[in-house]
Amino acid sequence: MLLNIKVVSWSSGIFFGISYILCVLYGLLVPQRMHGMSAFLEAVLPAFKWLTFGGFILGLVESFLYGVYAGIVFVPVYNFISKKFGATEGK
Repeated sequence: MLLNIKVVSWSSGIFFGISYILCVLYGLLVPQRMHGMSAFLEAVLPAFKWLTFGGFILGLVESFLYGVYAGIVFVPVYNFISKKFGATEGK
């Protein structure tokens, strides 16, 4: 079975976006000395600034786009390998 690039890209983009929101919530709920979430997000997301509205929105958009990128790259690779080495249907 081949994967649909649109479905996988949107799904992974939304997954990355939700994961980003959960990371920010974790960073707000747990004391800074116990996690370092702000430093991690600032290192991974270009131009992200912790605890600013603009930084939050930018981080959400960047996270979504990272997920879409992962889907766009993953699906053709998966489909190629599936065609080349996967089991054929009907067997």
